[in-house]
Amino acid sequence: MRLAVLDDYQGVARQIVDWSRVPQVDVVPFRDHVHDEDQLVSRLTEFDAVMRIRERTEFPRRVLERLPRLKLILATGMRNARSLDLQAADELGITVSTTDALHQTTVELTWALILCLTRRLPQETASLRAGGWQVGLGQGLAGKTLGVVGLGNMGIPVARIAKILGMQVVAWSRNLTPERTAPHDVECVSKDALFRRADVVTLHLPLSDTTEGTVGEQELAAMKRSAYLINTARPQLVDQRALIAALQGGRLAGAGLDVFEIEPLPDGHPFRSLPNVLATPHIGFVTEENMRMFFEQSLENLAAFIGGKAINRISAAQPFLPESQVAKQMHAQGLAKAEPKNGARN
Repeated sequence: MRLAVLDDYQGVARQIVDWSRVPQVDVVPFRDHVHDEDQLVSRLTEFDAVMRIRERTEFPRRVLERLPRLKLILATGMRNARSLDLQAADELGITVSTTDALHQTTVELTWALILCLTRRLPQETASLRAGGWQVGLGQGLAGKTLGVVGLGNMGIPVARIAKILGMQVVAWSRNLTPERTAPHDVECVSKDALFRRADVVTLHLPLSDTTEGTVGEQELAAMKRSAYLINTARPQLVDQRALIAALQGGRLAGAGLDVFEIEPLPDGHPFRSLPNVLATPHIGFVTEENMRMFFEQSLENLAAFIGGKAINRISAAQPFLPESQVAKQMHAQGLAKAEPKNGARN
């Protein structure tokens, strides 16, 4: 059996777990990313199984149908349905098993972006490295307003940290109610009010037909010129052209971005050079703890499949794993609130 590990950017696939536990499997990691579907099919033609890191490589029906040898996809993380055609996998007899994921890693990055932007850390550290000293004035957060779009697994702990820092917190999503925000000392407001009032807007929605394009020209125009937009969720939540225009025109103070329509981000893209953009290469979930979880649980899923008893399976009928022990532990610690299984409420 041959297993391809895709998009192993850090080159950890051979070090992070002991693949010798499945000696009948030939593991082949790939550190680069293939955008072209024909090239992807050509690369995977001789493989029986594929491990993908989150949603870095998509598997629509048209790709799966061209891989007749493929019998197992080792998915990672809690959300796979939109980027992996589970209905096609079911029909083609391809088993899909997935893993847990730690949500607080993205919460941490969200706050890293907020603090770096508001305190101008990139500019100050660049000045110091160049032999200079202080070059500007950062902004404090106490008394400012944080707008949280999507008060769920990640939105709740993000809001809690804001309260600790002395911020006012407002939240909006299509299904959000005052009854759901009140226990977190968060004000439930309209979408328009959130974008008008917030000094920092941070996005924490799952991607769906109803959330795609949540932030467009109208929302960006409503924001204060001194406000920041943070997106560590999904690039499709924001109209990218409208955001670039707003940033180039100085209609926003800046943006902190960890997700992009094309990844890796192409050379020469405005997000690589705009002075009011702090961009990170989609590292919200990329921590040693998360990657170890992905690989260790994928190894278990692989061994179970080889043994004839697949575990942690997802399908078109059940696209999410039941609440995991990791998630339960997080909820018990007050770090997160479970999202409904259908992902509709947020």
